[in-house]
Amino acid sequence: MNWLWIPWLILGLVLIVAEVFSSGFVLLWFGIGALAAALADMAGVTSLPLQFLIFAVISIGLTAASRTIFVNYFSREKSGGDLKTGFEGMPGKVGIVVSSSRGAMHEGAVKVFGSTWTAYPAEGEEPLEAGDRVQVDRVQGASIYVRRVDQLPDWRAKELPEKTKSA
Repeated sequence: MNWLWIPWLILGLVLIVAEVFSSGFVLLWFGIGALAAALADMAGVTSLPLQFLIFAVISIGLTAASRTIFVNYFSREKSGGDLKTGFEGMPGKVGIVVSSSRGAMHEGAVKVFGSTWTAYPAEGEEPLEAGDRVQVDRVQGASIYVRRVDQLPDWRAKELPEKTKSA
């Protein structure tokens, strides 16, 4: 009786458990590949090179497929455009002025998503006052140019059922 499935099973379980402690999301696929090799051995595939081939094909195939799926899923917005992260996603975001304008350039500080940025009023805007709500107009270098916003968009109203809005 062939017992080669036991090391494959142990390897598969160790790799799957190790995935919990890693952030790469790769060990899971190699663990599944090892479990597939163990299953092949139990099914009667006794050739060790063939078991390694099953392990490699399953592991690499799942890794490649998951990378493709994750890249396609996480790199596109629902509208089909590119996902904007970091400073590219800043225009349109709302922040609070934490330091009023000073100097000839009306330099101030604005907090957006927990990060404080050097900010300047956009063309045609008055100097910044602490506590003002502003919207990022553009990013230039390590600074942002902002415009005041009087009223924030009511993003919650779109998700409420019709009868809740009227009540």
